[in-house]
Amino acid sequence: MKTASIRMIWRAAMTAAAWLALSAANAKAAPEFSDVFTAGKDTFKSIRIPSVVVSKKGTVLALAEGRATHADQANNKLILKRSLDGGRIWGPLQLIADDGRNCLNNPCAVVEQQTGRILVMFQSYPAGISERSGQIKPGLEGSAIVRNFLIHSDDDGVTWSKLNDVTRTTKSPDRVTILASGPGIGIQLRGGPHQGRLIMPFNEGPFGQWHVRAVFSDDRGATWRLGEPAPGCRVPNAKGGEISLVNEVQMVELSDSSVMLNSRKWGGQALRKTAVSRDGGVTWSTIMEEPALRDPGCMAAIFRPAGTAADNCLLYSGPDSTRRENGTIYLSRDDGRTWPVKRVLFPGSFAYSVLTSLPDGTLGCLFETDNANRMVFARFTLAWLQPGR
Repeated sequence: MKTASIRMIWRAAMTAAAWLALSAANAKAAPEFSDVFTAGKDTFKSIRIPSVVVSKKGTVLALAEGRATHADQANNKLILKRSLDGGRIWGPLQLIADDGRNCLNNPCAVVEQQTGRILVMFQSYPAGISERSGQIKPGLEGSAIVRNFLIHSDDDGVTWSKLNDVTRTTKSPDRVTILASGPGIGIQLRGGPHQGRLIMPFNEGPFGQWHVRAVFSDDRGATWRLGEPAPGCRVPNAKGGEISLVNEVQMVELSDSSVMLNSRKWGGQALRKTAVSRDGGVTWSTIMEEPALRDPGCMAAIFRPAGTAADNCLLYSGPDSTRRENGTIYLSRDDGRTWPVKRVLFPGSFAYSVLTSLPDGTLGCLFETDNANRMVFARFTLAWLQPGR
């Protein structure tokens, strides 16, 4: 072989080695952060309750409640920002749902993978009535009930449908007063006998007497049905009454196509609450406490990364603290039975969060910080989460 050819091969090999080394270094690089919503700066005095999904075309959609004041029910509207570059730069704020003087709460988004349609479920509270007031009535009709709505977009979140009232098929006519989808995201089952089923996680009251359950669709979101409440949501307390263990809830598909719920703590130990459904969210096992996941009483995220349907990998994001701070990403390699890996994503103020998979294979986390006055999007990799592997 000629000396020139040997040199060319050597240079190509060195170039490839350098590229691989650079790729490995980038994979383990520190997370990137970008501001998405800032209260006061982005039209609304308060912006809270994140939801984030990635469209079939790769657009990242960040949703939230735009609030007139710092209160859960404050003439809220649903707002959106879109990113075309994987969450680094965000477009202008869009108002995507408005119910006049009524208050919109708890955006919960999901992408239907066959059609690409983006669906968002949320609730409308009567004007001037808060969830804590005791004035919310049960039932499916009347001026003092919470209604459940659905909107959709077929153009990557540029435009949105009118509000579609789905209360009758997604709310129990008895007892239930308060409704909360998620907040966060819904899921679509990737495998098993219910493949393609859309599932929206729900928490329902009266206030302080919470149950968690699923609402689901087997026709790509055209119609919806109501699953059963998980057993053990309420337990006896020391005073001879009852206390609810659960509250805001998210759900995730496991490797065997069963579904796990992961709920915020309302009562019991300062730990996340879980249960499993073997029938696509219709019925559930009894609520249990997850000893590995601390919870100061805060909405959190559980998520299966894209491309891991055949393995047992799950991610969780939430405050690893007794307060809403020290935002931490956890990794389970056994469908959530254990959580041996964790790493702090953001050590400061950290409240509600949502996880997603990005088109380039990295992961995203939309979270509240600065005492929930700013919403930030973080990009990170599994290699960063497990630097020793």
